[in-house]
Amino acid sequence: MSGQPWTRRQVLNTAAGTAALAGAGQLTAPEAARADGARRRTGGPLRIVAIEEAVMLPGLITQGTALGGAIPFRPEVAREWLKRLPDITEYRLADMDANGVTMQVLSLTPPGVQMQPDAAIAVRDAQIANDALAEIIAARPTRFGGLAALPLQDPGAAVREARRAMRDLKMAGFLVNGHTNGHYLDEPRFRPVWAELEQLGAALYLHPTPAPAGDWGLLKDRPELVGPLYSWAAETGGHTLRILLGGVFDDFPGARLIVGHMGEFLPFHAPRLDVQIRNITTRVPLKRPPSAYFGDNISLTTSGVMDDTMLRAAIDVVGIDHVLFAIDYPFEKSEQAVAFLRRAPLTPAQRRKIASGNAQRILKL
Repeated sequence: MSGQPWTRRQVLNTAAGTAALAGAGQLTAPEAARADGARRRTGGPLRIVAIEEAVMLPGLITQGTALGGAIPFRPEVAREWLKRLPDITEYRLADMDANGVTMQVLSLTPPGVQMQPDAAIAVRDAQIANDALAEIIAARPTRFGGLAALPLQDPGAAVREARRAMRDLKMAGFLVNGHTNGHYLDEPRFRPVWAELEQLGAALYLHPTPAPAGDWGLLKDRPELVGPLYSWAAETGGHTLRILLGGVFDDFPGARLIVGHMGEFLPFHAPRLDVQIRNITTRVPLKRPPSAYFGDNISLTTSGVMDDTMLRAAIDVVGIDHVLFAIDYPFEKSEQAVAFLRRAPLTPAQRRKIASGNAQRILKL
């Protein structure tokens, strides 16, 4: 817990902590009764799979993270993140064990390969990153899964890499860090990629990118608004709407997009989308109202948004079968995210779905 001492309550909120106290005979009678009751209600310890967990991988020509750009992160915070991003065994596994996290589904930290202007280098870097990720998973297959990188600079190569990643490397899906040098996933050039993802039954996680797509006057003289405080959610939500309004889900009804951070504002905008779409002449006529694609094609994760009201709204919009747990390690605190999951006002069946069941189904873990 970031070097701070654990309270007894925090220890009891982890499966590992409860087991340790029970084994040492240090549970009080009321605590033991509550733990036993929780086990009976939930069918055993809660399996927790976190699916938006960043890693920095070696051997890439494309360099850069969100930590060296325009976002005014505090230096001590950035140093801690940079210490943990490349690590697998020293900090990451210990953090997982301390908080009862069964598995992290790893992906290349943003901006990944998306900012690379040379298509050949992007293809090479994606292959190296995916091979490195596969080695990590093979060494600890019960603790780690992976979302592979896609070199969208060359859509044909991205199709081939998608096929290799799923069939040969046994990846769980894909993660794309925002736009690819200013190109968005609704563009016709990416239709073959969507076709392949649908054929493979593979989900694509759309993650924010620190790479700016151009000047945005709203952010002028307000660097605080750049990044997780505002602009990443607005940009990623807008990218998601481009995909939806571009007719991707009508053309590929089996396509599955995952967006993080409780849907990047979109669940709270869904009713207005359905109302205003009637007043607008869209370039691509949609077969259904915009909100109908939420759940059927768009799932979301809890990463970084630990609030019961927001969770309830998200469930109401996309359905309980399409909300997945994520921490956003190391950028968010595992203990806070797990405590939120364990205490959220959910039924045991709902909690199991969000904790791991939905991820196991959608990502075929």
